[in-house]
Amino acid sequence: MKENLNPYVISQVQFDQAADHLKLDPGLREVLRRPKRQMVVSIPTKMDDGSIKVFEGYRVQHNIARGPAKGGIRYHPNVSLDEVKALAAWMAWKTAVVNIPFGGGKGGVICDSRRMSLGELERMTRRFVSEILPIIGPDRDIPAPDMYTDAQTMAWVMDTYSMTVGYSSLGVVTGKPVSLGGSEGRNEATARGCLFVAQEAGKVKRRPLKGATVAVQGFGNAGSIAARLFAEQKAKIIAVSDSRGGIVNPRGIDVAKAIRHKEKSGSVIGLAGTSRIRNQEILELKCDILIPAALENVITADNANNIKAKIIVEAANGPVTPMADDILSRKGVFVVPDILANAGGVTVSYFEWVQDLQNFFWEENEVNNKLETIMKRAFHEVYETSRKYRVTMRVAAYILAVGRVADATLVRGLFP
Repeated sequence: MKENLNPYVISQVQFDQAADHLKLDPGLREVLRRPKRQMVVSIPTKMDDGSIKVFEGYRVQHNIARGPAKGGIRYHPNVSLDEVKALAAWMAWKTAVVNIPFGGGKGGVICDSRRMSLGELERMTRRFVSEILPIIGPDRDIPAPDMYTDAQTMAWVMDTYSMTVGYSSLGVVTGKPVSLGGSEGRNEATARGCLFVAQEAGKVKRRPLKGATVAVQGFGNAGSIAARLFAEQKAKIIAVSDSRGGIVNPRGIDVAKAIRHKEKSGSVIGLAGTSRIRNQEILELKCDILIPAALENVITADNANNIKAKIIVEAANGPVTPMADDILSRKGVFVVPDILANAGGVTVSYFEWVQDLQNFFWEENEVNNKLETIMKRAFHEVYETSRKYRVTMRVAAYILAVGRVADATLVRGLFP
């Protein structure tokens, strides 16, 4: 049977597994598995040559029973409404897993931002924000950075919203520069959260991080920082990759040199002392820990049998398909799922939002200590749920998250 790789279909399969275990009422199940709101907008943008190009953008809010929607904005040629719907759903479950008072949202624009100038990106971003402005706000829906968006993008979002409402609204967006109300520690948060859950996974699987071999597929913000943080804990980074390909050295890669090399050349390929490897091959290397930190659906039924890692920590959203999950489970691979593993980003986004609303800001060590507490607590809640229901960590994470959102929805009731 050919595997369906539509991310929204996959997100619903994952939800249904948890709903079955929880024996959810059919009506409640229908409410929770559908997005609450979907917005599709046209984004006319003046390009540098004077022409007008119309981009398509999306903002989806999956569920807001536990608080305002929260989720990033991504710029990519392959963005689709179904992808954004899936990412919004994953955000709803992610915020519930770590038990912070947000719902799930996501946004995206179909564009190739790498081929656009800074001016074009700013004009497109500001127009996109003006189009989705009726449904965002610090008490409605709080965007954040995602693929090919960054702190500068978020500064434009914050400024556009603020200029429209007539006052500075720091809490409308997270992932901002620190000078605009951003939080210390936010840039490293996703990777640091991965580190914390990997440490706990190592304890329960008796595979300590010190001396562990690690392969990182995807060397963007999350992947490169994860590689550095894992190396600081004395793990051995044996392979890394980016969109152009990867590099491997069984004796270990100097992560700082790899980061500098990519900054200069645009890719990790060609780093002295390493051999070139294809992106697919890096997933199948023999290692203790594999960190998929790029796009979704990189481990499927076609290659899951070739995975040799003992532990997979999902820094990316949706890197493993449901059919691959079944194969990895039978092989005894311990998978720390995305809605737990990469929840560090949204957790520190929550911290940033709280600081913005209070106009009171924390030191970086306080941010990191609070993040560690939340991530490790969430890991053990998911792990105990997996033991209680005798299911994988992914199914356990969904049981925990869906149960929390279901409880909030039932208590609130239906209006009218």
